[in-house]
Amino acid sequence: MARGFKVRHVGAGRNKEPRYAARMDADERAIVAGLMLQVAELIEVPEAPSAEAPGDAFEDIVARLGMSVGPAAPGPDAEEGSRAERPGHVAESEDPAVRRLFPIANRTDPEAAAEFARLSESGLRQRKRDNLLRAAAVLDVTDTIELTPADAQAVLVALTDVRVVIGERMGLRTDEDAASLDLVAAELDEDDPRLHFVLVYDFLTWLQESLAVALLRSVPEKGTRSE
Repeated sequence: MARGFKVRHVGAGRNKEPRYAARMDADERAIVAGLMLQVAELIEVPEAPSAEAPGDAFEDIVARLGMSVGPAAPGPDAEEGSRAERPGHVAESEDPAVRRLFPIANRTDPEAAAEFARLSESGLRQRKRDNLLRAAAVLDVTDTIELTPADAQAVLVALTDVRVVIGERMGLRTDEDAASLDLVAAELDEDDPRLHFVLVYDFLTWLQESLAVALLRSVPEKGTRSE
């Protein structure tokens, strides 16, 4: 049976470093790591734009982005729960679950958002894909898992991405949708494939929460240092 993440410190004196330990059996690790690999495979990485665009143009785009990153009503052609509009360099046929991983940077200026995505999204997609592969690799070793701070951050982000994709598959688009999962599961037959999705989603949520709590507990209180 899985045991959630706990923080412990290794080393001596001021050289102590946090480690984040958990336990999952081979089947549990196969499910989590397998989902991370599947999401990584879903992410298409478009070719990076050519370097001919002047640097000051990029800085102008960033400046225009401002702080307008809040939600907005989707356009008439938008799919519910997905990114409202996609810049032209990304295929419209792309999986809507994957599109949720890359939200629009500026909903008040579509032109600036599209240009920013054109210049930055290839790298973002590559980093997200690489992170999923890294997280899957560190989990798929032994039943006793011990993560460095860097690996713990990678796993935390990867778990978020997997939950986003599964949540879109299940139609979870509000807090109320997620909160009603237990009620939905209670009405499903044991052979219903939707029950498997619910159970896996719940497991990922529990695992992610345990890691997030462990990470928070390893942060020294303001004005103190770990000894």
